[in-house]
This record gives sequence, structure tokens and C-alpha cells, in this order.
Amino acid sequence: MPSASPSSAPSGAPRFGANYTPSHGWFHHWLDFDIDAVRADLDSLAALGLDHIRVFPIWPYFQPNRTLVRPRAVEQLVQLADAAAERGLDVNVDGLQGHLSSFDFLPAWTQTWHRRNIFTDPEVVSGQAEYLRTLAAALADRPNFIGMTIGNEINQFSAGPHPDPDRITEEQADSWLRTVLAACEEGAPGKLHVHAEYDAAWYQDDQPFTPAQAARLGGATAVHSWVFNGTAQRHGRTGTATRTHAAYMIELSKAWADDPRRPVWLQEVGAPAPLIPAEHAGRFTEETIAAALDCQDVWGVTWWCSHDVSRDLADFPELEYSLGLLTNEGEVKPTGAAIARIAKEWRGRAYVPAPRTTAVVVDEDVARRSECGPGGAVFEAYARLVADGVRPAVVLAGRAADAGHLAARGITEVVRPGEVR
Repeated sequence: MPSASPSSAPSGAPRFGANYTPSHGWFHHWLDFDIDAVRADLDSLAALGLDHIRVFPIWPYFQPNRTLVRPRAVEQLVQLADAAAERGLDVNVDGLQGHLSSFDFLPAWTQTWHRRNIFTDPEVVSGQAEYLRTLAAALADRPNFIGMTIGNEINQFSAGPHPDPDRITEEQADSWLRTVLAACEEGAPGKLHVHAEYDAAWYQDDQPFTPAQAARLGGATAVHSWVFNGTAQRHGRTGTATRTHAAYMIELSKAWADDPRRPVWLQEVGAPAPLIPAEHAGRFTEETIAAALDCQDVWGVTWWCSHDVSRDLADFPELEYSLGLLTNEGEVKPTGAAIARIAKEWRGRAYVPAPRTTAVVVDEDVARRSECGPGGAVFEAYARLVADGVRPAVVLAGRAADAGHLAARGITEVVRPGEVR
């Protein structure tokens, strides 16, 4: 059954869930919504012992006009949430899709003849706020509603390598985030509302969405960990950096947080082929989650994704067809079996990892973020320490001599990247 408070884990135990990708029709299922098909999918996820799902309305399907949020679409979202509750699954809802699996979904009222910046145009932002507020309000009274995520990796629209970005400044990104998070809070007060960026926010020097925003705005820090970002290419399938990339991102996020006990949600992580071959996916899943749960304050792990993308659908990157915990027919894959074992092992278990006493120093200059990415000085120093048996944390340079901050995190030794051999 879902916890009494979906925002927190029962007995302090980490939560385990899946990003729900419908087994038939992918996210286009909203166009031909079939609640019985959804129920069947949710049955298969509940059978794995999961306790929550992350759900993706498609923005232009739900809000085809700036002043029209389709009531029927909202009703279907509520139906899905209620079906999840019947199976003991809590629900987080991503609003602005936005971007999914290499495809962009933006409403016509932001494109071509109506082209305007989705982060700064007042009318667009007002429309987004009303949309997010509407979805949040529709679910606010559902006990299994965790809260809203603003959108899936929407920072990818703000800079390269997107082919047609809506460029903004850090200040504009900050203003936008505060506006849309406030709209979610207005719709569903007290729920866990977060925003989620892909790792450019942590690793890309010119990305306007910043680590500070990720680690300080919203009710938790959402981390999306993908080893196809150069990590597995550089370190290989069995490399320390590959197996512990998610843990590294969690620790990097904690360096930027003002609250030493701020929860971190590993909201997306997966085993991408061919970098992680199918026969090794189960082992990669176990190692990744074990490393992540050796970090303090992890709210939970939400695997990408629930079901494979059907081969009947064209033009996806090859890796997208094989990321599911289950096949389209509901057969449990090695990743699904691994998640089920881990969820069973951790159910109701007290979650108290030891502090990480050694911390790698990271520069606060966001124009040097690439030092934190694969091949960068911070990234590689962290990986070398882990390979040597150390459990490192990460600390901002401006806090490296702050005795109160270090004590609050249990850090007793600070090392700079160049000092790690």
C-alpha cells in the first residue's frame, strides 16, 4: 500500500519506482486512452514491488491552445492516478512535455507563426502556470499524489546542442523556475514539487540552468543519471565511474545544496545499450542502485523506464527500444528482476548510510562546470578515490573551510582534484 505521506519514504526507507512508459502506443496513448490497458501495465509494475510511478502528460495534447486545458485529458490523468492508487502506487506527474526520448512536444501556440520564448514570453509563461496549476489542483486531494515535476529535462530547450534553443540567462531561468514551481504549490499546497534537468545543468559550461537552482529550488533535488554522456565511453561498462555515476551526481548535487539534509531523488537512471549490453543490464542495475543508496538523504530511485518502446514505432534512437523493466508483453527483463529484488530487500528497512568524511573540492564558477563532467578534473578525481576504496563527498570551494558546514555533513578531510593521484 502507498505510504501515508507520499512525499516521504515509509520508515525512512528509500522508495523504488518507474517512469511509466505505456506498453502500447508509448505516450501517444493519451490520444487513444484506454484505462484497462493502463491498469494492466500498472499491475505488472505493482508485481515488481514498486511503490510509485512518474507519469508524463504530453503538453500539446493537454493544452492545445494557450487558454484551453482539455478537461477530458485532465480527467484521464486523474483516472490513471486512481488506478495507480488501487495498486498501491503513488504518482508524480511531469507537466511540460516538453522533451521525451529525443522527441520534442511543444504546442503550436509556441511555434512557427507563434514562435516565442517558452521561458520568458509573459503569455507563454502565464499559460504554463495555469496548465501546471490545473493538473496539480486536479490531483491535490488524492492521497497517493506525490506532487508535480515541472517537466522532463526542459533545460534542453535553453541552449545547445538543441537545434533551435530558446536562449535565456541564468537569471531568467531562475525567475521561470520560481514562477512555475509557485503555480504547482498553488494548485496542490504542501506536496513535493520539483524540477528536473538533464546533466547539462551540472556539466555544461554555458547552460543557463545551474547546479544551484537544481539543489536549492523545489522540495527536493532531482538527478537524472545517464552513462551515455561520455562516462561509459571513457570508462567502459565495468569502470568505477560508470558503476557509480549516479552516486557521483547525488554527491555533486549535495555540494550545492544549502540544506545538508536536503532530499535527493534519483529520478531517472537506466541501462542504455549497447554501452550496457543486455546480458549485463541486471548487474549494472544492482551496482548503480547500491552505490546510490550508499549516499545520505536519497528519497528514492525511479528507473527509466517501465516498458520497452514498441518496435512498431519509428525513428527512436536505438537504445530507446530496450530500456524497459518489462517488455511490451509484460515479461520481466533482467533489470526488472533486479529492481524487484532490491525493492524487496529494502522494504521497511532503516536508511542510515554513514557520513562521507573525505570531500573533493569543486569550483563554484558555473563557467567551469565541465570540470565536473566525464574527463574533467573533479569527475576523474572522484572516480579515482572511489576506485581506491574511499567514499567521497563533494564540497564547494567557498565552503571548504567552513567548519560548521563540514561538520553538518560529517566531512573531516578536504582534497582538491590536483591532489588526488
